[in-house]
Amino acid sequence: MAGKILLVDDAAFMRLMLKKIIVPTGNEVLEAVDGSDGVAKYKEHRPNLVLLDIIMPSMDGIECLKQIIAHDRNARVIMCSSIGQKTVVNDAIKIGARDFIIKPFDAERVLEAVSKNM
Repeated sequence: MAGKILLVDDAAFMRLMLKKIIVPTGNEVLEAVDGSDGVAKYKEHRPNLVLLDIIMPSMDGIECLKQIIAHDRNARVIMCSSIGQKTVVNDAIKIGARDFIIKPFDAERVLEAVSKNM
């Protein structure tokens, strides 16, 4: 099922890596550079899925997740984290995230998470 996927990450190279994995699936990819931008783009575009980094300046991924879920309880959000952030990922799941992907990205794992959560 093709749809819109919002990538929220302050690192342009991480967004680029995810785009290279996702674009061939036929999904439209939108980008946000931090949590504040992510909330604004979510409200504007209503994507089918959000891939959300945890550690970002301005507004981190947890606060961004809280605001997206407050706006849309049915939002589908996958957290993207480094291995050392398991406690934060668990908190994100309790808030409403549906899944998580560990950095550095494994293309198969990204595609699995995307297809499972679209």
